[in-house]
Amino acid sequence: MASKRATDVKAALQWLEAHGTERYRAQLSARFAIHTDKAFGTSMPDVQKLARTIGTDHELALLLWDTGWHEAKALATHLADPKQVTPALMDTWCADFQNWADCDTACFLLFDKTPHAFSKVKQWAKRKPEFEKRAAFALLAGMALHDKKGPDKPFLELLSICIKAANDERNFVKKAVSWALRSMGSRSVACREAALEVAERLAASTDKTERWVGKDVLRDIRRPLIAKRAEKRDAQRAAKRK
Repeated sequence: MASKRATDVKAALQWLEAHGTERYRAQLSARFAIHTDKAFGTSMPDVQKLARTIGTDHELALLLWDTGWHEAKALATHLADPKQVTPALMDTWCADFQNWADCDTACFLLFDKTPHAFSKVKQWAKRKPEFEKRAAFALLAGMALHDKKGPDKPFLELLSICIKAANDERNFVKKAVSWALRSMGSRSVACREAALEVAERLAASTDKTERWVGKDVLRDIRRPLIAKRAEKRDAQRAAKRK
C-alpha cells in the first residue's frame, strides 16, 4: 500500500510539473503576490482539472501537502475529506501556510466545511504570524458565505474578534478582516446590520488601519445588491424551516 501511495504522489507531481510553465511561475510572485520557493507554475484551473480526475482521497491529500509544492498543497485541499479533517490537522496545515493562496484555498474550500471551524477562528485570531492570523478571518469569510442553514448567533459573537484585529496593519491580515466583515454583510439582515455598525465605528477611528478596514467594508455592504442578497438568504432559510 505504501508503495502504491508513493506512486500516486509521484504521478500527481509529474502531472503538475508537466502542466506548469516558467511564465506562470514567475507571475506567482510578481503578479499575484504568492511567494513560494517550491512551485511548478501550474494554473489553478489545471489543478482543479486534476482534482476532478482523482476525486476525494484523504490519504493522498495528506501526502501531497507534505511535499511542500505549492500546487500539490492546492490539490490536497481539493482531495481532502472534510469529515476526516481533525483540529490537529488544521493546526498543522495552518502553521505551514507560506502565502495567502495556501491560506485561502485551505480555509475557503476545506476547513469551513468542518465542525471545528468556529473554534479555529477564535484560536487562530490570537496567532502572531501573518498568514496564520489571516486564516482566522479567511475561514470566517468562507463560513459566512457558505453556511446557508445555521443560525446567526455564532457569527455575531465573532464580531468582537474582527474589531480586535482591525488595527493589524499587515496587508494580508487587514484585508482578511475586511473580507470577513463583508462576507457577513451578505449572510443575513441581522449580520449585515451588525457588520455595518462595526464598520461605521471603525471608519470613524483615529487608527488609520481601522479606518481603512471600516471604509473598505462600508463601500461594499452599503450597496443595494448586498442588502437584497441578505434579505434573500433570510427568506431562503425561513422557507426551509417551514
